[in-house]
Amino acid sequence: METRLAAVYYDMATAPTVTPDRVNQVTRKTYPNYKVIVLNDDFNTFQYVAECLMKYIPGMSGDLAWDLTNQVHYEGQAIVWVGPQEPAELYHQQLRRAGLTMAPLEGA
Repeated sequence: METRLAAVYYDMATAPTVTPDRVNQVTRKTYPNYKVIVLNDDFNTFQYVAECLMKYIPGMSGDLAWDLTNQVHYEGQAIVWVGPQEPAELYHQQLRRAGLTMAPLEGA
C-alpha cells in the first residue's frame, strides 16, 4: 500500500501546471502628445510670427503660418504644433528664443 501512495504523490507532483503565458504578451503604451502654443503679444509683427513658424515648425506652409498668426492675433493664442514631447520642447524653445510669446508646453 505504501508504494501505491508514493506513486500517487509522484504523479501529483509532476503534473503540469497550466498558467497564462504572460512572457509573450506585449503591452504598448503610446507616448502623450504635447501642444506648442503661441500667445498674442504687442511687439511681434504678423510677418515676423509667420516667418518664425515657417522657419522652426517642420512642414509649415506660408498659408498655414498666416492662418495661425491671425488666430494668435484675434483669439489670443494658437496651437502651432502637436506631437511627441522631445520635438515639442525643441520647437517651443526655438520659438521662445526667437522672441515669440509662448504658453507653457501642454499635454494634448
